[in-house]
Amino acid sequence: MAKKRGFNAEDTEDLPKAKINKASIQKTKRLFTYIGEHKWKLYLGLFFLLLTGGTALLFPMLLGQLVKTIENKNFEEINHIGLLLILVLTGQSICSYFRVYLFVNYTENTLASLRQAVYAHLITLPMSFFVQKRVGDLNSRMSADIAQIQDTLTTTIAEFLRQFILVIGGIILLVFISPKLTLMMLAIVPVVAVAAVIFGRFIRKTSRQVQEKIAESNTIIEETLQGITNVKAFANEFFENKRYRSSTEEIVKIGILGGKYRGAFASFIIFCLFGAIVAVIWYGVVLASQNQLLIGDLISFILYSAFVGASFGGIAELYAQIQKAVGAVERVFEILDEEAEVLDISAPQGIKNRIEGKVVFENVAFTYPSRKEIQVLKNISFEGKKGETIAIVGPSGSGKSTLVGLLLRFYNVESGKILIDDKECESYNLTDLRNNMAIVPQDVLLFGGSIKENIAYGKPNASIEEIEEAAKKANAFDFIESFPEKFDTLVGERGIKLSGGQRQRIAIARAVLKDPAILILDEATSSLDSASESVVQEALDKLMVGRTSFVIAHRLSTIRKADKIMVIDNGNVVESGTHESLMALEGGLYQSLNKLQMQHQFIG
Repeated sequence: MAKKRGFNAEDTEDLPKAKINKASIQKTKRLFTYIGEHKWKLYLGLFFLLLTGGTALLFPMLLGQLVKTIENKNFEEINHIGLLLILVLTGQSICSYFRVYLFVNYTENTLASLRQAVYAHLITLPMSFFVQKRVGDLNSRMSADIAQIQDTLTTTIAEFLRQFILVIGGIILLVFISPKLTLMMLAIVPVVAVAAVIFGRFIRKTSRQVQEKIAESNTIIEETLQGITNVKAFANEFFENKRYRSSTEEIVKIGILGGKYRGAFASFIIFCLFGAIVAVIWYGVVLASQNQLLIGDLISFILYSAFVGASFGGIAELYAQIQKAVGAVERVFEILDEEAEVLDISAPQGIKNRIEGKVVFENVAFTYPSRKEIQVLKNISFEGKKGETIAIVGPSGSGKSTLVGLLLRFYNVESGKILIDDKECESYNLTDLRNNMAIVPQDVLLFGGSIKENIAYGKPNASIEEIEEAAKKANAFDFIESFPEKFDTLVGERGIKLSGGQRQRIAIARAVLKDPAILILDEATSSLDSASESVVQEALDKLMVGRTSFVIAHRLSTIRKADKIMVIDNGNVVESGTHESLMALEGGLYQSLNKLQMQHQFIG
């Protein structure tokens, strides 16, 4: 069974890293073009970051001087240094507050601009882009990748710079205190710290494997419970129980192995890391006993060593996070670098130029960009006059939906041309062209709002009176009024709270409200039962009056009144005419399809 794993937008652990080189830095610099008027917040935040790092480096020095005062017992100096420590602590607290606030402020504003730009560009990309991309991948770029960028801009970069300041500043001050002890410290502590980071990352990888196995076992539970009817019908309780038992046993094995690694890591930390600190202190005491180092300086040295060691380990981890962020930036900008359709989404776009509805296809051929080896349409030619109903029938995969996709300009034709009102399709403003069309698909997608909002999708600025009138014309008003909340009834995700026939009538009302010149019905009644089909077909018949209508039909009984029926097979128009003329063609494809459906209905 297929493995399913839920995506958590906050989980950025498994995001791939990118190499940080000149090319990746150039791409990442584009991110800062979205800062806009908030650039000063970044610069001021960096200033406070420097102050935070500088004040942090003062602590070990002042603490060392405080210890030195023990020797001369100068209480005035003790109080003076104590006061300085309080002032430095206060200053660092204030600087830390403004540093965090400013970095968060500029990051949130920058990423808001980036999100808006990516989404605006994404929805204007052509259909050829979406058929080659998975929705989950695009959603990941909009959520996990931008979340990774957010974490990096908010904390990681600032913390990386802060740790860098502590390492460089700490080493300079260590050399100033004791060159001999510094050489020993640099030979031991950073190596141990980096080793600890690598070891810790390896343990986290094992932990992720455990989580993946747990996710797999949860998937088994989900699949079994969702398909419990099949499980019991096939008497496969033993098989499912064995499958779940095997999965949990894998969790145990990996978990125990992870426990061994964590135990080894704890032993490593105790012996190596603390052993390194002990070694530094021991050598420092030796130097102090030989009058080569003061006790106060030794205290300062130990604190600076702890700063440098911790910062070495922190920098390694932070650098890995920055690599992930660079990769995330590259993936986000891949979307922005895609060529978009020429659309104006800066303001609502109504119908500026109303078309009549005459449609002509002249030797139109088309091949999908993702399937170059298969020509879907081959020299299609026909004419649809204003107000006519043109039905398109044929076997699955013959090119019916592709034909109306070209009419909507989801794709551009490979050769030939499409004329609308005797003008080439490409000469129209794309938004204006689509505003003159409406589609009622087989699988209606309703958005998770109210019925009123879903009908108004056809005309966002419509009044409630217009919405109610559209519902009446779509035979939807009565069932909407039967709900307690009427037009404010929430339809649920993808319209799950409504029946198939109700969803279709909402889609028809949406099309009525749009008042298109060209109407496309893509097997709009094929998935409905007979009772629902009758009501929906009545609404469709009213909707088609006075419009040029293209009807992709599965049930041939619904298109007998069409002005023209085109039979498409293997990308070619093999037959064309009225229902009566096509039925008269002995051995014709339309006649064969009709007879086949009649036999199925009779058997059913």
